[in-house]
Amino acid sequence: MNNKKRLIRKHEVMHLTGIEASSTLYYLINKRAFPSPVKLSERSVAWREEEVLAWIDSRKQAILK
Repeated sequence: MNNKKRLIRKHEVMHLTGIEASSTLYYLINKRAFPSPVKLSERSVAWREEEVLAWIDSRKQAILK
């Protein structure tokens, strides 16, 4: 497993999760149902890859229950 901590941008988050609309992504963030982004600059954010992957795994577990 790769132990490097990466920050990923919105397009990669949406690709990994299958979320198709930015509005859906930000709705989930506002409901605290998705990891919050990290502010990189005044107009730039990214997500911690490990948090996004953990969210994906949690969704898989919810489906299996």
